[in-house]
Amino acid sequence: MTESQQTAKLTVHGESYDLPVFSPTAGPDVIDIRKLYGQAGVFTYDPGFTSTASCDSTITFIDGDKGELLHRGYPIEQIASKSHFLELSYLLLYGELPSAKDLEKFETTITRHTMLHEQMQYFYRGFRRDAHPMAIMVGVVGAMSAFYHDSTDISDPRQREIASHRLIAKMPTIAAWAYKYHIGQPFVYPRNDLDYASNFLQMCFAVPAEDYEVNPILARAMDRIFMLQADHEQNASTSTVRLASSSGANPFACIAAGIACLWGPAHGGANQACLEMLEEIGSVDRIPEFIERAKDKDDPFRLMGFGHRVYKNFDPRATVMKQSADEVLDLLGIEDNPKLQVAKALEKQALEDPYFIEKKLFPNVDFYSGIVMEAMGFPTSMFTPIFALSRTVGWVSQWKEMIADPQNKIGRPRQLYLGATSRDYVDIENR
Repeated sequence: MTESQQTAKLTVHGESYDLPVFSPTAGPDVIDIRKLYGQAGVFTYDPGFTSTASCDSTITFIDGDKGELLHRGYPIEQIASKSHFLELSYLLLYGELPSAKDLEKFETTITRHTMLHEQMQYFYRGFRRDAHPMAIMVGVVGAMSAFYHDSTDISDPRQREIASHRLIAKMPTIAAWAYKYHIGQPFVYPRNDLDYASNFLQMCFAVPAEDYEVNPILARAMDRIFMLQADHEQNASTSTVRLASSSGANPFACIAAGIACLWGPAHGGANQACLEMLEEIGSVDRIPEFIERAKDKDDPFRLMGFGHRVYKNFDPRATVMKQSADEVLDLLGIEDNPKLQVAKALEKQALEDPYFIEKKLFPNVDFYSGIVMEAMGFPTSMFTPIFALSRTVGWVSQWKEMIADPQNKIGRPRQLYLGATSRDYVDIENR
């Protein structure tokens, strides 16, 4: 970030102020308003922070108009086709692609941290059997500070690194055990001979009564889902992690806050909403009816899984996820699954419809990831926990970056107050 020769002039109450303008390596210039309140006595107003940069970062860049997603400068399409989740995790955490030796060491470290403290089993059993897996994950991740208190000192770089490794390594186990508890099956322990994605699948679908062999196509599809959801710049949950960490909270509490934010249907629940929409459509012959409803501005129905708030052209992650969707559906077949039949037919008709082409409402990553996870056998209640598992490495990377930033200070948004002005208390007998 460099300060440009230009400044932005702001006139307030007849007084003019010159505000510095910073130029990023990519993206629009940024007007520095940090001293505005002190100089002019005014705040800026930006609900949703859609025009406000809350931090500087070197991790992820999105150009919504181009349909571009870069992690440390590398396009997501290249990463997803040539790499795998743990290599991407290393890149996000440390800023550069690892050497073969560094990657082997990192993979070994993560693999050997996948087991949970045995007493955490009793913590799971404190939840009701019908508890949503996300509710369990919020509680269990938040409680990790009680089980791993030797890595909660954020002033110690070594403890920060250990906490980072533990969160990335243990999140698949936490999510899988939340699923097993939810469906009433015994917990399955992680195995050190399996890769990250395969290990997660075996912990979710294996049972003690018989052997379970992970299909490599399904493992690859799972790994792609992890990669495509790993980080997405300063979204709601990432901003929540940063805001929580600005107070000095321990890393496990910060990630639990991120999981809680991700739980919202407008954020991490989009792929679940997509599958629920497919269930509402019900059959292929009803697709034209729902497409016409989606075009009607007076109809509350919306096609979920199409278009994106950030990507105004196309979602680069969707191209990669569509390939996995095609591979998985070809492997497992869709003949006996009406929901998946509807999904494939809806995709075809929407991509050929002039209205959707003109509006650039293409299927996004949530549309395809929901289809893949449905085909694998995951219930919709597990979609957001899998998202949380994937996004953990992004949250941890953003957390680490923020803690190491010398400009780090506690977050304190301002407000436009519209309530009552000062008034005197009225005794109850006079009200």
